[in-house]
Amino acid sequence: MNQPSPSLRERVYIVVFQSDTRAGRRFDKALLVIILASLLVVMLDSVETVHRQYAGLFAWIEWGFTFIFAVEYLVRLYCSPKPLRYAFSFYGLIDLLSIVPGIIAIFYSDAQYLMVVRMVRMLRVFRILKLSPYLMQANYLLAALRGSRQKIIVFLLSVSTLVTLFGTLMYVIEGPEHGFTSIPKGIYWAIVTLTTVGFGDIVPTTALGQILSSLVMITGYSIIAVPTGIFTAELANAMRGDELVHACPSCKKDHHEPNAAFCSRCGSSLFAKRE
Repeated sequence: MNQPSPSLRERVYIVVFQSDTRAGRRFDKALLVIILASLLVVMLDSVETVHRQYAGLFAWIEWGFTFIFAVEYLVRLYCSPKPLRYAFSFYGLIDLLSIVPGIIAIFYSDAQYLMVVRMVRMLRVFRILKLSPYLMQANYLLAALRGSRQKIIVFLLSVSTLVTLFGTLMYVIEGPEHGFTSIPKGIYWAIVTLTTVGFGDIVPTTALGQILSSLVMITGYSIIAVPTGIFTAELANAMRGDELVHACPSCKKDHHEPNAAFCSRCGSSLFAKRE
């Protein structure tokens, strides 16, 4: 029996939501080009000299992009099997946010600066370019973050204690006459100095204050690599654990590629059920 031909709504759904078809890939690539063009216009419009010369042209172009994105959003709502589910999904909210600033700008001109939120639409590039296999490597980073969470929290608490101590001491040593008008101001100075940023908006002038400042800077250099070392160690542990998981159940060979499904030595499935 011949299957009934898909309805218009079903055909539109395949084009709009399914990027594994030829028409879907074409639609996604065209949408990506439009998004990039929209972002380019937003960036050019933020340049003062360009904005003064082409403000009117950019406004019409922005309204054109807003119209295109609004039509796309309505089409997605039309062909989605569950429109409300799409509307409140992550990408649905992003699509809506890319339209609202353009509509508001029609009535309130300063709202055009809100159009930079369209940059979040670039998140669709991960779906369009099918980068999910590469993003699987992010599991290592997530595992390392989870494993080092407690250690990093302890480290941050220790640093918070240090900057509070140093900031209070600097407030006592220098005082308001040298710019340290309060303990929070001293803590701000300690954070800037300990992280080796050094804005220079507030500096110690007394000899004792400069000695304390030197001590804070040396301490900053000695602890700045601590969180990096903690995260790197946990990352190595996560990768080592993944290698053990992917050890061959037949010949026990390890060190396979992260996405390998079969053993490179004996050809057995790496995910065979173990008794």
